[in-house]
Amino acid sequence: MSDTPVIGVLALQGDVREHLIALASADALARPVRRPEELAEVDGLVIPGGESTTMSKLAVLFGMMEPLRERVRAGMPVYGTCAGMIMLAEKILDPRSGQETVGGIDMIVRRNAFGRQNESFEASVEVDGIDGGPVEGVFIRAPWVESVGAEAEVIAEHGGHIVAVRQGNALATSFHPELTGDHRVHALFVDMVRAVK
Repeated sequence: MSDTPVIGVLALQGDVREHLIALASADALARPVRRPEELAEVDGLVIPGGESTTMSKLAVLFGMMEPLRERVRAGMPVYGTCAGMIMLAEKILDPRSGQETVGGIDMIVRRNAFGRQNESFEASVEVDGIDGGPVEGVFIRAPWVESVGAEAEVIAEHGGHIVAVRQGNALATSFHPELTGDHRVHALFVDMVRAVK
């Protein structure tokens, strides 16, 4: 089973359990990560949805922000959903005071771009690199990507807006695939981790 990658889910805030289930179903050994020493033991990391401002503050408080930045810069595969996408952006268009990001994808994101909680919706999204038809995605106070740099590859759009991006070993979606039972995006990420393991 040495081919089974160990993938962490940043467990400071957000929908951690659903990602652990999705990763396990995609043949990864999934575990929550809260501390730098736990981060050091994983081959890849998912940054879940949640509240990006709170997640940023907690990452600083728990001493995780710099270790996260170092691992991502060093090429550790990382996948961010919703708030996780915001955490992976190099720039936030409308950051809250003191909000920091991990970085890793040359993109500018707009927080809560698809509207408030009560405007949440589910949609079928065609994602480049994923076979078998559209992926079902849940958009909850979701961001979208305003623009990407030359290194970043747009892999999905919805309603004329960029909703999934890949850059090297970093992947981000503004939607939550972990809430639908469709685990193909997680399978793609597990393959990315396996490729560099």
